[in-house]
Amino acid sequence: MSESGSRHRNEPPIGRRMAELRARRGMSQQVFADRIRRSKSWVDKVERGVRTLDRLSVIETVAGALGVAPDVLLAGNATRESVADTGGDVDQVRAALARYDLPGLGSVDRPTPSLVELDSQAGYAWTAYRHGHHPQVLRLLPGLLADSRHLCHPHPHEAADLSVRVHRLAAHVLVKLGEGDLAWLAADRAMSAANGDPWRGSLAAISLAQALRTLGQSRLAMTAAMDAVRQIDLARPDPRRTGVAGTLLIEAALAAAISSDVTAAGELTERAARLAADAGCHDHDGIAFSATAVDLARALIATWSGDHHLAVLRHRRAIGANGWHLLPAEHRAAHLIDIARAHLNLGDTGAAGQALVNADRVAPAEMRTRPVAREALTAALRAGPTAADVARLAAAVGLTRR
Repeated sequence: MSESGSRHRNEPPIGRRMAELRARRGMSQQVFADRIRRSKSWVDKVERGVRTLDRLSVIETVAGALGVAPDVLLAGNATRESVADTGGDVDQVRAALARYDLPGLGSVDRPTPSLVELDSQAGYAWTAYRHGHHPQVLRLLPGLLADSRHLCHPHPHEAADLSVRVHRLAAHVLVKLGEGDLAWLAADRAMSAANGDPWRGSLAAISLAQALRTLGQSRLAMTAAMDAVRQIDLARPDPRRTGVAGTLLIEAALAAAISSDVTAAGELTERAARLAADAGCHDHDGIAFSATAVDLARALIATWSGDHHLAVLRHRRAIGANGWHLLPAEHRAAHLIDIARAHLNLGDTGAAGQALVNADRVAPAEMRTRPVAREALTAALRAGPTAADVARLAAAVGLTRR
């Protein structure tokens, strides 16, 4: 069974829902057909599943005649179709980042967990992030931020490692939500916790570069990433160090592309590709580095450079490689959202919509919580005829008009 079929196997088909709603209103097929300016035969075929409602404009017309909103007609799995409201959770993270109480004092409500317990909780939160469960990560962050600040441990280096790990996670998920200022604050806290240590500093610099790009400070992002690369000792084989260096090179390349420095972006991705060829794959705490990750970055750079044909070509080659399915769900979904723009710029509305639907299947919260995803979906709706699965996604996130 296909992924799409598996997803909808317990949902009544849209035609059956149309028939049920029509019957509840006491309308015959002929009366209903007259209202929507279609033939009785067309209505019968849709209700029997012979035809599919595959255009948003038609779905809206049908829903209007039935006296319901399009999302009622398109209703599917309620849990998956809901839009996550993260505003309150972001406020809680903001409050946690705004506290400057002294470490080692503990919480008035409960004792601070041990380093081992906190590290385990941070690992769980990073796993949730890898799977694109951003609302869940947001709910975990306030406690992790407070506890990492209150932690009193006889080995300060290990406590610093934990603080960098937690603040990096906060920065990453805040970047996803377009909260650039907060992401920068969290990344800056990670850099401070690194306390001049080259390894911790290089990890924190990944988050810092991402936050700076979100704020439109691409030159500063490139500088931060490249300064960190220079601090990493690559003389001896070490997958962790190679993965971090390669990820920083990708961040620098993306920043260069935003600054219209195509030459630098190309050189930096070539350096990253050479590292990936030597080191294989590395996936840990927001670092998903591999040859496929480099190819996805190249596709994104081509999009930003205006070469959308090349972007789609590189995208298709990357997702056809074995490494595509080894990437975290959030990484794959984020890329599919990004590449939708290239499809739209080429006038391929169908491919753009399918990329967004696929992103929703891979990591629903990546589509449902990110402003950039909503913008891409809005653009796809306005660009042309909309397929049924795209219309269903649009209704789920509250976008029912082109």
